[in-house]
Amino acid sequence: MANNFVFKDSLPVAPLKIAALDSCRDLASKVNDHIVQFRRNDMEELSRQQDLHYRGYDVDSYLLKCGCPRFGTGEAKAFVGQSVRGTDLFAMVDVMNYSIPYTVSGYTNHMSPDDHFQDLKRIVGACVSTAHRVNVIMPFLYESRQHKRSKRESLDCAMGLEELAAMGVENIITFDAHDPRVQNAIPLIGFDNFMPTYQFVKALFSHDSGIRIDKEHLMIISRTREP
Repeated sequence: MANNFVFKDSLPVAPLKIAALDSCRDLASKVNDHIVQFRRNDMEELSRQQDLHYRGYDVDSYLLKCGCPRFGTGEAKAFVGQSVRGTDLFAMVDVMNYSIPYTVSGYTNHMSPDDHFQDLKRIVGACVSTAHRVNVIMPFLYESRQHKRSKRESLDCAMGLEELAAMGVENIITFDAHDPRVQNAIPLIGFDNFMPTYQFVKALFSHDSGIRIDKEHLMIISRTREP
């Protein structure tokens, strides 16, 4: 059961849709399954479905039919297979997924962070004009290692965030950003940076039962912060 304080005095912003790019479909599927189960267990809210604010609150899947197919030249486009009018859209992308190949003039290439980011902008461009709100979930913040300028350099992370803001994205959600102060580039839209330290440690111990936490077997290394 959901905690009452989460929903008692609040309404859904709009019907939920998750636009999962190829790089993040597995994670998006798990998120979708969790939300479906979570909402169906929330009997208090399900009993109020007659309210128009809760239209589409309980559905079998929140995943949006969408994709970014490529032409033979390597160029791509975004398509959306169903209406997103009035929805609260969450676009999910993993810019560090190097396992996705595509063909360029007969040669096999693998998608880079730049390719993933362009696909994200294509999906946003296809949905932002009719969706009630567009949010981006990016587990690894695009170009976050290039967050500040030293000598004559580009500010790639700030420029990428400003591009999304200019397109109409209202919230960006990421995890363990290299320097969360990069959100100063987009002070008027939401930027949430979550620290998954607990999840990392929990996964480590659940996958390796041989780890021993004592002074004879554990060493903690604290790196020096970059200047």
